[in-house]
Amino acid sequence: MEDLKLHGFWYSPFTMRVVWTLKLKGLSYENIEEDRFNKSPQLLEYNPVHKKTPVLVHGGKPICESMLILEYIEELWPQNPLVPLDPYQRSQARFWVTYSDQLFPAVVPLIYVDIANDEEKEKATEKVQKLLRDVEDQCLLLVDEKLFFGGDTINMVDIAFGSMIKFLVTMEDLNELKVLEAEKFPRLHSWFNNFKNAPIVKENFPDKEKMCANLKYIRKTIRELESSA
Repeated sequence: MEDLKLHGFWYSPFTMRVVWTLKLKGLSYENIEEDRFNKSPQLLEYNPVHKKTPVLVHGGKPICESMLILEYIEELWPQNPLVPLDPYQRSQARFWVTYSDQLFPAVVPLIYVDIANDEEKEKATEKVQKLLRDVEDQCLLLVDEKLFFGGDTINMVDIAFGSMIKFLVTMEDLNELKVLEAEKFPRLHSWFNNFKNAPIVKENFPDKEKMCANLKYIRKTIRELESSA
C-alpha cells in the first residue's frame, strides 16, 4: 500500500492526467478534492510557488505539475509503461506532450465566448483549430493504424492530449460550438473515440453534464469577482 495522496480538482484536465496514470498503474491513493476558490492550507504548503493543482504527495513529499508527476510515477512504478523505451520515440513523445499544453490557453477563452456573437465564436474556434491541425496532420501520423500513441496501449501522449480534448469537447457542449469536427479532423476524432472508450479511461471520465454545470458556475463566479473588483 503506497502512501499516495492527490490534491486536485476533479474537472481539471491536469488532474485527469494524474488520475488516469494512477489507475493505469493500478496504484491506490487518497483523493483530496480541492476548492478552486478556497484552496486548502495543505495545498498552499505543498505548492507555495504556483499554488495550484494537481499535487501528488508521496510519503509526505509533494510533486507538482501534471506531466512531471506522470514521469515520477513512471520511474517508481514501471509496470504498464507509459513512456517509450526507445530514446528517439521518447523524445518525440515529450515534444507532443509539451505541444498539448498549448491547447489549454487556447481553449480556456471558450468559457467566456458570447454564443450570440458569430464573429467572436469563429475567431475563438479558429485559434483552437489551428493547433488541432498540427495534431491531425503531424502528430497523428505517429499513430497510423494503431489505436493509441502507445500502439495497443495508452501512453503519456494519449494522456496529455486526452485531457485537453475532453476539456475542449466540454467547451463545445457549454457554448453550442463545434470545434473538433469529424470531417476536418478524422484522425483526431477517431483517436479520441478510442481513447475515451478505453476501460480505465471510461471508468474515470468526468461526467459531461456535471462538468458543464461546474464550468458554468466557475464562469459566473469569476465574472462576479471581476465586476466587484
